Amino acid sequence: MKQYRVGIVGATGMVGQRFVTLMENHPWFSLKVLAASPRSAGKTYEEAVGDRWAMTTPMPEEVKQMVVLDASHVEEVASQVDFIFCAVDMKKDEIRALEEAYAKAECPVVSNNSAHRATPDVPMVIPEINDAHLEVIPAQRKRLGTKRGFIAVKSNCSLQSYVPALHPLMEFGITKSLVCTYQAISGAGKTFERWPEMIDNVIPYIGGEEEKSEQEPLKIWGKVEDGKIVPASSPAITAQCIRVPVSDGHLAACFVSFKNKPSIEEIKEKWANFAGAPQALSLPHAPKQFLHYFEEPDRPQTKSERNLEGGMAVSIGRLREDTQYDYKFVCISHNTLRGAAGGGVLLAELLAAKGYFD
Repeated sequence: MKQYRVGIVGATGMVGQRFVTLMENHPWFSLKVLAASPRSAGKTYEEAVGDRWAMTTPMPEEVKQMVVLDASHVEEVASQVDFIFCAVDMKKDEIRALEEAYAKAECPVVSNNSAHRATPDVPMVIPEINDAHLEVIPAQRKRLGTKRGFIAVKSNCSLQSYVPALHPLMEFGITKSLVCTYQAISGAGKTFERWPEMIDNVIPYIGGEEEKSEQEPLKIWGKVEDGKIVPASSPAITAQCIRVPVSDGHLAACFVSFKNKPSIEEIKEKWANFAGAPQALSLPHAPKQFLHYFEEPDRPQTKSERNLEGGMAVSIGRLREDTQYDYKFVCISHNTLRGAAGGGVLLAELLAAKGYFD
């Protein structure tokens, strides 16, 4: 595989830090540029991050003395890399403008931000599920007037638990689903040191999260038609999203109804055998088995389950019949690995394997 030069825009934040750790010793990608806000520009990465390093592993030695560039200097950044990861903390209209500026500078953008998730010709991809949506990129390039540049995004981090669990069951005709998510504080870019009021606390509301949880799956399950992604009209999803005092990992309690109700054994078989493009292509960050079911009733909420397969798999448990829906179960994924930066890296690997960075 060709070696690609990588930039991280928004490198000092929590997701940017996670991207930095995932680039260390990556077999395909070589980290060349770190970019952030003007207040960080000109400093070494170690100076810019200061005491805000939030990863459990130490900052890689090779990045400590890299000088941080100004993310708004698009041409300067774009000229040094083959593509960028974008994980900035800005207003949505500013993010849209910045990402399109990079794309128009012929620099592909793999985005962790929500700003372009609803843009009809921007693919929002969970690599195992809807890699076919990458086919919309030529239409996006035509709109932007680019040859190489484009934007591809990953979905909301909470979706990475329940959408993969629901997807293999779609053939049974899912009609509706109720999803309650219990989301770790790292999903807000925080640690307990920086958010002490979350200790021994629960916040029953996350702004904008329920709308994303209800609408984004329909785009993921949609189809590419006439140069845009047309969202699916079903299933009907209603969501409730709660912030809980956990460092990493988003858990979802799912209730599901079917047009053609499968048996419990059929559901388990679908989960055990589910695979997608990352597994077929043996991408570096692809879990060998994506979905893991555990019979024990006190799982998968333990730390080992959210870190399964390097944090890139989904753990499922407590599958049982329900009185109002057909079935209910719980599932958990690591939100800053599978859900955020790790999912972004896997998407970039998919794009590289399919030649979109060439």
